[in-house]
Amino acid sequence: MREEISTRVCIDDFGPFDCRLTPSSLWNGFLSPHFALGVAREVAAGTQAIADEVGYECQDTVHVIDGRADSPHTVHVFDSGLERVVNEWGDREPVAVAVRVPWSGLDRGEQPTISAATPADRKAARKSARKAARLKGSGRGQDRAVIVHLRWQHLAEGSTTAAEIIEPDDDGLYCIGGWEWCWGYSHWWCPCGSHQKWHETQCLCGLTREERPKTPLAIATVLAGQTLRSLVPDVTSAIVDLTSLGHICQVLAGEAEVDLADDTGPFDTETLGEADTILRQALGEDTDLAAAGWEHVPDPQSDRLYRIAFPAPRTH
Repeated sequence: MREEISTRVCIDDFGPFDCRLTPSSLWNGFLSPHFALGVAREVAAGTQAIADEVGYECQDTVHVIDGRADSPHTVHVFDSGLERVVNEWGDREPVAVAVRVPWSGLDRGEQPTISAATPADRKAARKSARKAARLKGSGRGQDRAVIVHLRWQHLAEGSTTAAEIIEPDDDGLYCIGGWEWCWGYSHWWCPCGSHQKWHETQCLCGLTREERPKTPLAIATVLAGQTLRSLVPDVTSAIVDLTSLGHICQVLAGEAEVDLADDTGPFDTETLGEADTILRQALGEDTDLAAAGWEHVPDPQSDRLYRIAFPAPRTH
């Protein structure tokens, strides 16, 4: 049996989207994700937004049509704004698709049908829209959805197979763009600088996807700790004085204080200065100390001292 996983996918900047997929089911190295209906709506809206921006001649669109098990049959017309030549004299017609949905017959095995839109289809679609508006919220049948995938470039070339209904799988999920689109894994970035596939929940540095710091100052805290550990691997925390620009005034390894003197301690001025710079830059855009895990340190001489704790270092 092929193993399925829950993860997130994207195509460049399109996404990320939660899905289920089988990692070994690849098309030219790309994934074939299956989406829940709610996520399928997000995918559909995204394809339509891209098509509106870049043009339908180079963008498929996906559409979710909603109804109920007791809804009357409806007609839906989808336009692309494209035209195609229909005869040798150069006559042209709009590239548009009509989808007819027999809602009350779906549970009995009836199927939606797709064809090129005609004037009669457009009239029927307007009638369906008006009727749906009048009946909105009044139906008692179970919610139903029909998902349509339209490949406009091929439709403009006269293809009769470039529009299809996407049927749900046995788990009620929809395979959109599977074995066709260049789906890849979404990744999450760790403050250590590495990245993992979304379902790989722990980084090699020890941080997990959910526990990793997400605010600029929390991320800077981890990076500052990594900088200090480059010379003292046992460092666990530091005390930061936020008077003036702010600087690290004490470094601890457990409960033991690390000597910060340039001539006797393990640190050099450059390393301490780099850690200070990391924190100062983050403080310039993020002042939520509590969200970053900074704890105020009571001190009779200053109310600007904070302890910052560093994640446990990797042990494997």
